[in-house]
Amino acid sequence: MNLNSKIYIAGHNGLVGSTILKKLNLLGYKNLITVDFSKLDLRRQKEVEAFFEQEKPEYVFLAAARVGGILANSTYKAEFIYDNLMIASNIIHSSFKYGVKKLLNLGSSCIYPKNAPQPLKEEYLLSDYLEETNEPYAIAKIAAIKLCRYYNEQYGTNFISVMPTNLYGVKDNFNLETSHVLSGLIRKFHLAKLLSKNDFENILLDVKKYSLGFNFKYTNNFDLEKFLKRIGIEKDKVTLWGTGKPFREFLHVDDLVDAIIFLMQNFDYKDIGEIINIGSGKDLTIKNLACLIKEIICFDGDIKFDKTKPDGTPQKLLNVSRINTLGWRFKINLKDGIKRVYKDFKS
Repeated sequence: MNLNSKIYIAGHNGLVGSTILKKLNLLGYKNLITVDFSKLDLRRQKEVEAFFEQEKPEYVFLAAARVGGILANSTYKAEFIYDNLMIASNIIHSSFKYGVKKLLNLGSSCIYPKNAPQPLKEEYLLSDYLEETNEPYAIAKIAAIKLCRYYNEQYGTNFISVMPTNLYGVKDNFNLETSHVLSGLIRKFHLAKLLSKNDFENILLDVKKYSLGFNFKYTNNFDLEKFLKRIGIEKDKVTLWGTGKPFREFLHVDDLVDAIIFLMQNFDYKDIGEIINIGSGKDLTIKNLACLIKEIICFDGDIKFDKTKPDGTPQKLLNVSRINTLGWRFKINLKDGIKRVYKDFKS
């Protein structure tokens, strides 16, 4: 890529896509293409092909996806597999059809088997059963990886697939029905802190800015407090799903985007192979993560776990030796990263 290359960022309003757009602008790239969902439905092949025919991008960042945590994955199974299959298929095929020089496909660490050895090496893909709670999303992401691989092998394209660990950062999703674990914990402890002070004025401001989900409609403060209790948020405690024992690895989105641009600028498919992991190589338990976020937010209550709810994969730590060997390592430690996100969240 050079500064005048025509670059399309699919999913530019999301956590990763917005950060890619911001970073490329800061680096001086002048020819960036973005389009909102209201004007281009990436699930529709005809629309996507017409867009590629008109714009003819040289480089593509495929960061568009329907995403969410365990609850969203379990609730919207058909939408997660259909939307993500369609988005990936249409963009990858159009990139081939209209001569894109290089495409980066953003995958997910959930592609790896539930009980694969830790840390997860790239070659563990499809070596065992997937985690049930996010299988629809994982299957769609695996299909996108295989599309990239087989287009490369049959047509000589240069499509690379990266597998990031769990992400967090500014512009994350804080809707409690569809958020991932880290952003969901930030929101829950923040609301619990406000509730402990009977600060309903700021709770209502929070609810207006970041939807609670679950079709919540405000009527009065009593009903709001009752609703928050139902989803595990109380004045003196926060109740979380599962046992708190699973291990998770987290990476700030700024670090991920640095890695993505590093790969796009310096390496081709033949250098990377079918997939490459991107992560910190460090993990912690959900319980320890909750304790860290509780400390940062200064909530004085307790943490409880609802063991009737699923844990998800027992551990999900990426082996990042391959990308480290290429010359990239993460920079933002977890505590500092969460402090950044919470500061932005409050503002």
